[in-house]
Amino acid sequence: MTSLPGEIDVSQYQRDGFVIVRGLFDAEEMDILRATAKNDRAMEQNAMALKDGEGGTQRITLWNKAGDDLYGLVARTPRIVNCMELLLGGEVYHYHSKMSIKEPYTGGAWAWHQDYGYWYNNGVLFPLLASCFIAVDPNTRENGCMQVLRGSHLMGRIEHGRFGDQTGADPERVDEAKKVLELVHVTLDPGDGLFFDCNLLHRSDQNKSPNPRWSLICCYNAARNNPYKESPHSRYSFLEKVSDSAIKQAGMTMFPDGTKFMHVNAAANSADKSVPQRSER
Repeated sequence: MTSLPGEIDVSQYQRDGFVIVRGLFDAEEMDILRATAKNDRAMEQNAMALKDGEGGTQRITLWNKAGDDLYGLVARTPRIVNCMELLLGGEVYHYHSKMSIKEPYTGGAWAWHQDYGYWYNNGVLFPLLASCFIAVDPNTRENGCMQVLRGSHLMGRIEHGRFGDQTGADPERVDEAKKVLELVHVTLDPGDGLFFDCNLLHRSDQNKSPNPRWSLICCYNAARNNPYKESPHSRYSFLEKVSDSAIKQAGMTMFPDGTKFMHVNAAANSADKSVPQRSER
């Protein structure tokens, strides 16, 4: 675990499949992001509702472009992008971002899965992808924080199938992995960031607490891993970094008119329908 923004322990990431950076964004930045997201009509209107197979429903809003709205500025900050370049060994580009929304008492669970379990079907040949999960609200065990199996990325890609509206990893293999790998509950304060490998097994419980759990996830692919075919997510385009002061300078900058979002129908129409695409956490 690292403590200062912009510092990342590459050896720990390679060993564990994840690194937590406390205070990646400060309180003022998170206040701006929280107020923007929770007052942005486009965020609400384009949220997909996915059943979790356990009687709950998870909501998630997903978009591909890292533009000049506040969410794009977050995804383009050097404190994230520079770390991703270190972790993935070279130039990266923005693959997509999403807001995971677990509302009080109703927020659904996510089944055990790997991101590469379904990104594999998008034409990316190598698992050279990673995500930065940013806590907008406190992430606690009570409101359904992420859970990870330390070192599970070293298992490689696991077969995935359908559970409710979600794509999940082979339960038999997950059960065996849980016997030998440490289960970590990733509790985060607002502004903390979790950098994690695309093959890391992770899940989360339903939110049965009175507290919301909103989290922004920015996903990246190595530039040298450009997909060989079209998919619901982005092919390579140059990622222009912004200054680390851009969030405070921009203030509440919401999605512009015409922003393209991913929806359930687009996920179902992905290239390999045997493992429908969707996003997680």
